[in-house]
Amino acid sequence: MAQRVYQAMKEAILALDFPPGANVRKAPICEKLGVSRAPVTEAIARLANDGLVDVVPQSGTHVSYFSMDEIREGVFLREALEVATVAKVARDITDDQLKKLSRNMRLQELLVDDDDTAGFYQADEEFHHLLMEFTGFQRLPDVAQTVSLQVTRARLLLLPTPGRVAETLEEHRALFNAIRNRDELAAQREMHRHIGQLLPRIAALQAEKPELFEKQ
Repeated sequence: MAQRVYQAMKEAILALDFPPGANVRKAPICEKLGVSRAPVTEAIARLANDGLVDVVPQSGTHVSYFSMDEIREGVFLREALEVATVAKVARDITDDQLKKLSRNMRLQELLVDDDDTAGFYQADEEFHHLLMEFTGFQRLPDVAQTVSLQVTRARLLLLPTPGRVAETLEEHRALFNAIRNRDELAAQREMHRHIGQLLPRIAALQAEKPELFEKQ
C-alpha cells in the first residue's frame, strides 16, 4: 500500500501536478487515493529522502523548489550513465532490439505530427529506458532515474517550449542512426550533444520563472 501511494505521489510531482512550492496536505491525498494517513506519511518520508518534498516541523510539507546545484549534479551523472549506455548499445545491439528502438522512433514521429507533448514525453522516456534495458544491467534504469529526479521535473517544463519537441526528435533520430550504424563514437557524440542541451535551457527557464527555483 505504501509503495502504491509513494509511486502515485512521485509521479504527480514529476508531472508537475504538484508544482514546486505547493503544499502537500495529507487529508486530500488520503481521500483521493482511498487510504489511511499511515501510508501517506511513509510516502512523504520517502519523497523527502528523494529530495522531492521538504518537511518543515510546525509548518507542514511542500514540494521542493528546483535546485540548480542538484540539477547540475543530476545532469552530470545522467550524462555519464547515458554516454556509457549508448557506447555499449551501439557495440552490442541485436536485430530484435533495433526493431524495438525503430518502433519507438516511429511512435515519436507520429506524436510530433499530432502535437501530443504529453504522449511524446512518455515515448521519450521509453526511448531512454530501452537503451538502458539493452545494456543488460537490470539496475541501471532505476539508478538513472534516482540520480536525475530534479532533471526529470525540469524537462517536463521545457518540452512545451515552442520547437523543443521537434528538436528532441531530431536529437533522438541522430542517436538512433548512430546506433543503427553501430558507430560507437558517433553514438557517444550525439548523446553528449543531446544531454548537453539541458543545462543552458534550464538556466533560461530559471531566468523566466524564478519563482519555481530556490533563491540563490
